[in-house]
Amino acid sequence: MLLDNERESENIEDRRGGGLIKGVGIGSVLLALVGSYLTGMNPATLLGLMEQAAPVPQVIAHKPPANDKTAVFVSKILAETEDTWGEVFAAKGSEYHKPKLVLFTGSTTTACGNGAAAMGPFYCPLDSKIYIDLSFFSELTNRFHAPGEFAEAYVLAHEVGHHVQNLLGISAKVNAIKQRASSTAEANAASVKLELQADCYAGVWARRTDSQKHILEPGEIEQAIAAASAIGDDTLQKKAVGYAVPETFTHGSSEQRVAWFKRGMETGDPAQCNIFATRRSN
Repeated sequence: MLLDNERESENIEDRRGGGLIKGVGIGSVLLALVGSYLTGMNPATLLGLMEQAAPVPQVIAHKPPANDKTAVFVSKILAETEDTWGEVFAAKGSEYHKPKLVLFTGSTTTACGNGAAAMGPFYCPLDSKIYIDLSFFSELTNRFHAPGEFAEAYVLAHEVGHHVQNLLGISAKVNAIKQRASSTAEANAASVKLELQADCYAGVWARRTDSQKHILEPGEIEQAIAAASAIGDDTLQKKAVGYAVPETFTHGSSEQRVAWFKRGMETGDPAQCNIFATRRSN
């Protein structure tokens, strides 16, 4: 991808190696000492009680180092999504609220609960943050056999697509549908549509950004298509157990994921991603 002259996003939160700050700090220590004087309780006991009542631990976050090529790459991709979706929202008379991209290693705290690298990249609507352990890109190459920068960009753009859905109120509507669902299969079908729309939004971003800045090189579109195909539910299930069970799909088949990414890529029109207006998901 041709990104050398493109800017980096400022909305990166690098937690790798940062550790956690407990929910109590120096102010809490002082309060515990005062409380100990007034009540006669052991200050260590008071600190323990305060720690239990403290909110979710805060995370030490910092900007990624300039020589970290992968971090710089995702920062530039995030910046491109900010520009593209900012224009889309502005054209509709609204403001695009940018998400944060959190880089972590192993596991990290989120407003949606504990996040683990084994989950792959994910978006938390409760804090409007995208979480990724960058080792996933190695997994994308070695496990899923979908290498390439645009394959990696597609993964990130898909998660940004979930942020767009959250801003538009689509995610909330789908969650309501899932809660009213009479069966697990019905709830899964709603999840599939949400995921396929995010694939379509990823395609919309790619088409609009490349049309303006010509960031894609020959053969790179195929990289994203390969990635979309490699992480289809049917492909993953067949690799794991030898067969696919469609009613358990939560992200869509390989064919569906490729089709909806292509729809966004070919049209560049978010309106064409309204999968909820169609009877089928393909």
